[in-house]
Amino acid sequence: MKYAVNLWEPTKVFRNFASAFPGVFDSDAAEASRSPKVDIFDDGNSFILSAELPGVSREDLNIDIKDNRLTVKAEKKLENSTKKDGYLRVERSYGVFERTFFLDENVDRESIKADYKNGVLRLTLPRKQDETSKKIEVN
Repeated sequence: MKYAVNLWEPTKVFRNFASAFPGVFDSDAAEASRSPKVDIFDDGNSFILSAELPGVSREDLNIDIKDNRLTVKAEKKLENSTKKDGYLRVERSYGVFERTFFLDENVDRESIKADYKNGVLRLTLPRKQDETSKKIEVN
């Protein structure tokens, strides 16, 4: 007599359950729908932060610095004031979006510049000039 052995795989059960509810258990997908995507690079003199904020008006954009934290907060409003009657599908995210970044000690907080064009916020965070080093001219 042969016996069939079936191994119980709890991860397989969870995968099947999670696939029935896409996006609910995917923390990256949930976070992506709430936070603006950013690129941060260093050009040698400044840190440049570019954030995608399509559909956000300049008036609904707020940038704060407190202690060593830079917070970008925006609200994306539904384009029209009608109820959701008649919508067949709504995939775009609406509501408040917020992202906080810790600033390097070398950032000159007084000289930060913000530009907003075509749904892209560009923050220029210049470095402080090195006060410990000073070139002395020889006469």
